[in-house]
Amino acid sequence: MSDDFKNFQPFVPRRWLRGGHAQTIASYFIRREIQLPPGDKRLFQVAEDTQLLCECNWQTEKTRALTVLIVHGLEGSSQSGYMLGTAAKALAAGMNVVRMNMRNCGNTEKLTPTLYHSGYSFDLAAVVRQLIRDDHLTRISLVGYSMGANLVLNLVGEWGAAKPIEVLASATVSPVMDLAASSAALHNRSNFVYELKFVRGLSRLFRRKAKLFPERYDVRRLQNIRSIRAFDEKITAPYSGFKDADDYYARVSSSRSAENIALPSLILHSADDPFIRLLPETRAKLRANKSVTFIETARGGHCAYLAAPNGYDGRWAERTVIEFLKRFQE
Repeated sequence: MSDDFKNFQPFVPRRWLRGGHAQTIASYFIRREIQLPPGDKRLFQVAEDTQLLCECNWQTEKTRALTVLIVHGLEGSSQSGYMLGTAAKALAAGMNVVRMNMRNCGNTEKLTPTLYHSGYSFDLAAVVRQLIRDDHLTRISLVGYSMGANLVLNLVGEWGAAKPIEVLASATVSPVMDLAASSAALHNRSNFVYELKFVRGLSRLFRRKAKLFPERYDVRRLQNIRSIRAFDEKITAPYSGFKDADDYYARVSSSRSAENIALPSLILHSADDPFIRLLPETRAKLRANKSVTFIETARGGHCAYLAAPNGYDGRWAERTVIEFLKRFQE
């Protein structure tokens, strides 16, 4: 574990939001007032048949500033609250911000014939390459939440020591590093509401894709799907080149390459996250890796971390991510 980030402010939950479910649900419903100028919308070609929509906010001298490239979670987009909140904090700290929509997200179903899943790390790599080549950026950091955090850690682990010299750090919140264990936890009765929301959202997206590409997708496959595992078994895996859900989970879980992370990386995980599970061997890899600052809090829920709003908005994870990244500014 890296010893360079010892002075972060420990997380203390709001007095009336101490449980994981309370934190997770409240973070979704509590209204936020985020001061962020409209971003420049820009398409990135990541494959012959696929473009990604990003929203960019630049500093006046953008080539000198640290650029924060942020990736959202499952059923999220560049307009998700944590994306906007992190972007606003980064911009205020003098950083550029690029909010990336994964395939099909942010109303971009027409930009690719494919579905989206947690293994498209090469999409993120393609955006990074274009920012370096076309925008002449020399200081880039990667930030991810939940599924997007797994995407970031997959890429960082795949890069290993061969990472681009322009990429200086990563920071992730509530990463889904062990997909099989987390999918099983999501199916627990106590997590029924979360799983129902995800399944309904993914099913709606699949129906929209079937209307756009009727020769490619069969909506009859949605019959009797009641869980994320069933969706991945019947939809994600067969349409994305995986044998089945187990094959998908094994091949795209970032825990498989966590020991190869050579980029200074902050990883935030809450022990009371309702449905994200880190296996003991994954924790061991993270704690043994000197490039990783692994912070596991007792409380915080999933991508929530609502602290008392004393002097700031109380979004502890967003603030901690930006404080970590400030170390890599000029």
